[in-house]
Amino acid sequence: MFDKPFNRETSTDTKYSTSLWFSLVRVHKKNITGTTQLLKGWNLTNAQMDIISRVAESGQLSQQELADKLLVTKGNITQLLQKLEQMKLVKKEKDWKTNYISLTEEGRKIYEQLTPVLEEFQTDYFQNLSIDEKKQLLNLIRKIES
Repeated sequence: MFDKPFNRETSTDTKYSTSLWFSLVRVHKKNITGTTQLLKGWNLTNAQMDIISRVAESGQLSQQELADKLLVTKGNITQLLQKLEQMKLVKKEKDWKTNYISLTEEGRKIYEQLTPVLEEFQTDYFQNLSIDEKKQLLNLIRKIES
């Protein structure tokens, strides 16, 4: 398949970019692992908590609006919503062809109990950064995202 062995010069920019990628993946994986462990105590997944948080922040969202906020298709969140409905944490109201999602009283309680715990976990996770460093990192990440 290849006539020559793979041996190309790598630019400094490429080396740093690749190192950044690996570092971001490790940080993300470690943070998600910790968050997953924390959420197990409430019998929730990261994806489920993401839905609960988005709905709590908005009050009510259509299933399409929720999918857009989560950067997934409407169909991708159907199973998650069904599970959350079974757990009595969200309710779905249909208005013609549109499903509107809101939290139940139990969902609101979970959100209010769990949010400070998650915030404390994230504060502890990023404790080695000063406020200025956190702002700088956030600005750099936003710059990458745009």
